[in-house]
Amino acid sequence: MEIFWSNDDGLSEPCSFSDSNSLNVVVGPYIHSIICILGLVGNSLVIFTYALYKRTKSMTDVYLLNVAIADLLFVLALPFIVYNELYSWPMGQVACKLLRGSYSVNLYSGMLMLACISTDRYIAIVQARRSFGLRSVSNSRIICFLIWIFALLVSVPTFHFHHWYEPTHNEITWFNSNEQEETTDPQYVCEWKFDDINTASIVKVAVPSTQLAIGFFLPLFIMIFCYTSVIITLQKAKNFQRHKAVRVVMVVMLVFIVCHLPYNLTLLYDTVSYFEHRDCDAESSLRTAMSVLQTVAYLHCCLNPLLYAFIGVNFRNHFRRTFQNLCWTAAPRRRTGCSASTRGPASGPGSAR
Repeated sequence: MEIFWSNDDGLSEPCSFSDSNSLNVVVGPYIHSIICILGLVGNSLVIFTYALYKRTKSMTDVYLLNVAIADLLFVLALPFIVYNELYSWPMGQVACKLLRGSYSVNLYSGMLMLACISTDRYIAIVQARRSFGLRSVSNSRIICFLIWIFALLVSVPTFHFHHWYEPTHNEITWFNSNEQEETTDPQYVCEWKFDDINTASIVKVAVPSTQLAIGFFLPLFIMIFCYTSVIITLQKAKNFQRHKAVRVVMVVMLVFIVCHLPYNLTLLYDTVSYFEHRDCDAESSLRTAMSVLQTVAYLHCCLNPLLYAFIGVNFRNHFRRTFQNLCWTAAPRRRTGCSASTRGPASGPGSAR
């Protein structure tokens, strides 16, 4: 959505958004670099642990693996998304559609997988007597496959309406009374592009509305219901491990809400007020807020491995054994550098899940 203001001569000029652009240029690259590095390392370790040793032996394992894949694909695409928003897009039409579309697919799939994890824990703890036959690996694989297909389908508008093009305002030559403003080299972007204003209005409201409904509020309500029921059930148990699990569940819910709620509420306001007039200052403030809060939401992909995988005793044991085996294999002449425990199987209590 291009915002214009009228100058003293009655001509409409585009808003500059210099404040929000300055914030993105100065702060954005450093924060996003940290997110990319942490997300890449954490999610890669989860995937390697499942691939090399642990395997997927339960529904939660399958969901965790798919969450890690979605988050890893997201952090791999994030540098290109940030570069496109700050500068221009030099890689052409196909890469543009793949970039924007994959972002949407990973967003929906990752959030819905988190809802599936909460549902699985609800069935395992609250409905334990009825869970026989429901929590099978084959069922979870089918559910994950359907989620990926569904995420792809709801992302079709994102694939279709994102294009690589030169914005029309770059082609405009501005005149004043005496001189012509100098033109600049073409700057191509990877953004929304529509053939008519009616289609633009529908899509620019429908897509964020779908993202809010399916990509945030639906997983949020599922997680609140399931984890609240889990907490109530665990509170009745006179067991230290169960009370420890309550704290873990509360941390999971709190981190999810803190990371995603502020940005999605801002996106909701932006969508609801899409057809209302906003001057340049108001629009600049909104864009700055959305940029900052979106970065906070991105942090969740770094925290998912800690919240869902490494917090489990079994997973930590399997990860430790995988790391020790790699150390033992990679340095056969320096085995004394590895602890003596690497020579035997990792031991530990049962799953903390």
